[in-house]
Amino acid sequence: MSTISVVIPSLDDAEFLAACLRAISAQTRAADEVIVVDNGSTDDTAAVARAAGARVLVEPHRGIWPATATGFDAARGEILARLDADSVPAPDWLAEIERRMSARDRPTVVTNGGTFYGRTALVRWIARNIYIGGYFTVIGALLGHPPIFGSNYAMRADAWRRLRHLVHRDRADVHDDLDLAWWMQPGMTVVRDRGLAVEVSARPFDSAAGLWRRVRMAFHTMSVESREWPPLTRRAERRRAPAWVWEAPGLRETAVDRDTDGDEALPA
Repeated sequence: MSTISVVIPSLDDAEFLAACLRAISAQTRAADEVIVVDNGSTDDTAAVARAAGARVLVEPHRGIWPATATGFDAARGEILARLDADSVPAPDWLAEIERRMSARDRPTVVTNGGTFYGRTALVRWIARNIYIGGYFTVIGALLGHPPIFGSNYAMRADAWRRLRHLVHRDRADVHDDLDLAWWMQPGMTVVRDRGLAVEVSARPFDSAAGLWRRVRMAFHTMSVESREWPPLTRRAERRRAPAWVWEAPGLRETAVDRDTDGDEALPA
C-alpha cells in the first residue's frame, strides 16, 4: 500500500476548512498525513488546521498554485491527494484513490469533477453539467486526455518531482489544475475515476463577475501554455510515447499496457 498525503491550500477559509477536515477524519482509509498551506490568512485557518491534527505550512506568496506547490514539495507521502478548503470528500475518497492508483495500468493522476452544495438547485445543475461538464469535454478534447479538476485529484509524488520545475508554480494568474494537466509529460496518464466523489461549494457562482474572472483566467492560461508547448506538438509527442509507471523509491520506469480499469480516459 502507498502512503497518501492530503494537501489543502487555504486563504481565510476557516469555516469551510473545518468541514473539509472533519470529512477527512471520517475516511474509511485514513490519511497518512494532512497538510494545510496557509496562504496568508487573517482568520482562524491555521488554528482550525492544527486543532484537527493537520500539519500547517505558511506560503506568503498569494495564489492557489504557489500554496499547492509548497504543500506538494513538503509532503512525505507517495501519493499526493489534493482538495480545496471548501471540498467535502466522500467517506471512501482516500480508499478509492488507493484502489485506483493500485490498478494494473498505474495512472499518474486520478481525478473527477464534483457535485456542488449551496446556492440554488438550478445554479448547482449549471455548475455541474455546463461548467464542469464543459471543462472535461472541451479541455479534454484539446489535451487528448481528461483534464485535472483542482478540487478533486491525486498524483504520484515522484511524478510531481519531475513536473515541479516545468509547471508555472509561482504564478497566481494561471489555473493550477489546467497548468498541471498541460504539462503531463509523454507517457504520464490521467484517468477520470467517477467513483472519486467530492462535494464542492458553489460560491464561485455567487456573481457573474467572479465567474467571468475564472473563465477569462482559463483563456489566459491556455494562451500561456500554447506559447510554450503548442497543442499539436504536445499531442504528437504524447502520442508517440508508451505509458510508463513510476515506482517509489526512485524513478524506475516500466512500460505497461493502457488499461483504464473501466474508467474514462480519452485517447492520446
